[in-house]
Amino acid sequence: MIEVEGIHHTAVIVTDLSRARQFYSGVLGLAEIPRPDFDFGGAWYRVGDRQELHLIIYPAARAVRGTTAIDGRDGHFAMRVGSYTKTLAYLRGQGIECRELPLNPTPFAQIYVTDPDGNVVELNAERGS
Repeated sequence: MIEVEGIHHTAVIVTDLSRARQFYSGVLGLAEIPRPDFDFGGAWYRVGDRQELHLIIYPAARAVRGTTAIDGRDGHFAMRVGSYTKTLAYLRGQGIECRELPLNPTPFAQIYVTDPDGNVVELNAERGS
């Protein structure tokens, strides 16, 4: 049997690395970490203590949604945040469109946003935080 210890990284396709860095570093505040010298562009970010987010420039990708419409049923990744209300206020202050789901069938409050390429990002927190 395979002993899965956790998720190491999530990779998402982006088309404009500068614009993506502004979102992931500037808006979400993720710390960029060193990335190997691949033959294609991208950036790596630290998420939490042991997880990473990898941005990949890949013009031929079939995974780019082509829309920034927020749809929580679409493929997405989720990051845990410390405070739902503070995160929502911050995103609103940055002019980021949000889909707010403080009450939903899950045991946590959710905020959905998209990056500039339409990748759906869920930010979730304990209810009442």
